[in-house]
Amino acid sequence: MLTLVSEFCITDQHAFDPDRVTRALVPLLEDDAHGVVYLADNEQGYVVITWGYSLESGGREALIDEIYLRRRGEGRGGKVMDALFVEMAARGVVKMFLETETHNHRARRFYARQGFDEDDSIWMSRQISAIESANR
Repeated sequence: MLTLVSEFCITDQHAFDPDRVTRALVPLLEDDAHGVVYLADNEQGYVVITWGYSLESGGREALIDEIYLRRRGEGRGGKVMDALFVEMAARGVVKMFLETETHNHRARRFYARQGFDEDDSIWMSRQISAIESANR
């Protein structure tokens, strides 16, 4: 799994930190309390889904945190997404979200073909430090 994640990071221009990824991945692999990990395309890719819940959405949400397929442009992504939509409906998900990098026009075109719309919302983030975690 770490090999696939490192390939994704290279492709998507993210820094790869195996310790950080392992810390985050272990709870996802232990149970589905935080989300789920699917190996896709005969273990030639993966999808990481994390859970959210929103009054605005009307219930359980799913975030496609990462999706990576080694081979692209052969219709595999659409098949993975179709299976994912069926699985998420079975899990009671009412809305799915994802985020793409500004430079990744190809991904945004793919997601648009899958029925995703660009929102007017702006994602903002803030790292929570270990000091803040210790003060709780």
